[in-house]
Amino acid sequence: MTPLPYTRLGRTGLQVSRLALGTMQFGWTADRATSFAVLDAYREAGGNLLDTADIYSRWADGNEGGVSEEILGAWLAERGCRNEMVVATKVRGRMGEGPNDEGLSRSHILDAVDASLRRLGVDHLDLYQTHFFDANTPIDETLRALDDLVRVGKVRYIGCSNYPAWRLVESLWTSDKHDLARFACLQPHYNLAHRSEFERELADVCERYGIGVIPYSPLAGGFLTGKYRANADLPDGARAQRIHDRYLDDRGIALIEALDEVAAAHATTLPRAALAWLLARPVVTAPIVGANTVAQLADLLPATELTLTEEAIQRLDEVSAWREA
Repeated sequence: MTPLPYTRLGRTGLQVSRLALGTMQFGWTADRATSFAVLDAYREAGGNLLDTADIYSRWADGNEGGVSEEILGAWLAERGCRNEMVVATKVRGRMGEGPNDEGLSRSHILDAVDASLRRLGVDHLDLYQTHFFDANTPIDETLRALDDLVRVGKVRYIGCSNYPAWRLVESLWTSDKHDLARFACLQPHYNLAHRSEFERELADVCERYGIGVIPYSPLAGGFLTGKYRANADLPDGARAQRIHDRYLDDRGIALIEALDEVAAAHATTLPRAALAWLLARPVVTAPIVGANTVAQLADLLPATELTLTEEAIQRLDEVSAWREA
């Protein structure tokens, strides 16, 4: 396999690999040794964009959050590769029991960034993202805090995740009006099975204003790998049941059938075909892939070498098309 290609993050000069590695599973469904192995394989493939968050994986029993950051920080230190990697983390979720232990207030952001830097063992973050919007905090307060972090060198670029279009535009306008650091990228929920949330308005905003797009859940939680099919046994677990219930309707069945056809025509796998469809969207910078094993990651990396035919893209576009309600 050739090394992963690179592209600019939005309108910035920062070069990032066309597949980002998500680390939500580190310390949750992947132990430390496995996490190190996945990180090694990603680095060897030329990948450089590592995405985490302070709350990973606070929802798991016995996990108070920050575990993914700690594992990532230990790997960076042990491998001595900090300067090779673009380290991205996120702030917003609850990290304690106090009233100011969540949100996008100046108070929480300034506390949270120092905690993330400590867990990661680094002196700066390449990308600091607001995990989702905070309706209780004025956007100028959030952006002024982030701008201060950029000015003192703790953060180099800022981004956001899970923002509706009007809040993203409001943020860009506020940055422009007050000469504050500007969101360089958006991390949306976007894949073949979940298109309308991003495509309805956000895609146009990102294209118009040069916002990088690093979609999460590019394989719809595993649905687009083809392991969820009509009349087939479900994988074990409540998560599998949720994915089944969410996607495996008539539209989902037709989508998997189309992916089967496209993958066969291109002599590839379903997940690679689904990622190649995303990578072919001009507005998409780098889908965020996750892996619990090196084998899972190895199956995804060749997606950047796959060019779907126009006919294949049109077929997938048509079968996954959404309509206004």
